[in-house]
Amino acid sequence: WQESWLATATLRRESSGVGDTDPEYDSVILVSFGGPEQRADVMPFLENVVRGKNVPPERLKEVAVHYNHFDGKSPINDQNRALLAALKEELARAEIDLPVYWGNRNWHPFLEDTLREMRDDGKRKAIAFVTSAYSSYSGCRQYRENIEQARQELGEGAPTIDKLRVFYNHPAFIEANVDRLLAALETLPKERRECARVAFSAHSIPDAMAATCDYVAQLEETARLVAEGARHERWQLVYQSRSGPPHVPWLGPDILEHLDALSQINVKDVIVAPIGFISDHMEVVWDLDHEAQEHATNLGISLTRAETVGTHPAFVGMIRELIEERLGKTSTRQAVGKRGPAPDVCPPDCCKYQPRVSRPPAAG
Repeated sequence: WQESWLATATLRRESSGVGDTDPEYDSVILVSFGGPEQRADVMPFLENVVRGKNVPPERLKEVAVHYNHFDGKSPINDQNRALLAALKEELARAEIDLPVYWGNRNWHPFLEDTLREMRDDGKRKAIAFVTSAYSSYSGCRQYRENIEQARQELGEGAPTIDKLRVFYNHPAFIEANVDRLLAALETLPKERRECARVAFSAHSIPDAMAATCDYVAQLEETARLVAEGARHERWQLVYQSRSGPPHVPWLGPDILEHLDALSQINVKDVIVAPIGFISDHMEVVWDLDHEAQEHATNLGISLTRAETVGTHPAFVGMIRELIEERLGKTSTRQAVGKRGPAPDVCPPDCCKYQPRVSRPPAAG
């Protein structure tokens, strides 16, 4: 698909004029959300997620049920281990001699522990790849705050960490999502594919948070580009995993509401493509594979979930390209569509958000 589609897409290759391209980087760190590995981890993990927020214990117990349905193990850590291994191989093939570390926001290996390991290994300046493609407080700014907090707690000798740009419109990210969508569509009988509806799914956030960032516009761009790449016209951007109080407005429509609407017009096949996530974790395997699947079945709809990009070769190659940008090894900054590549360095007030009410946890 790539040759024919990209021939008509707007491929922007702009000179690398923003951000730090200092060649003295000595390491790479994969930064992610984290998740429990066994039942005993679930409540401590959830308590880490909500630390500083006034979330009632009953809500934590409700969320714990989702994890315990899978014996307390989130798939996110294993998927990050697979991504870590694939990225190391990709960098080795490209002769980029940088060790790759891994640190999480909410569970082992914790960011502070990883930064301590890096310091003890003599590392002083690292490139961070954060497992979030989009700009928002929880998907970008909070990770930068977490990194800085870990550095402050570690103290003298803590390595400097520079985060790579968001990549929602990088051609390789689009390519990987197109491949996943096409593979899901191909599971349907040929005569039903054209009429199937595609629901591009992403994590909902409060409207107040969405107002401080480009999250919605970026998701809409990614959905449009993936739909164009797959040549599929029947699609809708939807949201999932809402976790706030009922009186606080969050982005919609919710995936379950969307399924209700499709059932009213007698749609029989739906592909859910979770473009808002790069890997399977609890919000994918529970909210989509369990709740949405059950809801669709009750409505008489056949629901197929497309894979996340995971370790798709194009996606892993994209991470390597973003690292090469920061190392000054390339003068191009790739992006498809209308918005162009995101800056390397966010403005000081980018995605600032102060929750007005306490929020229950998002799952890892």
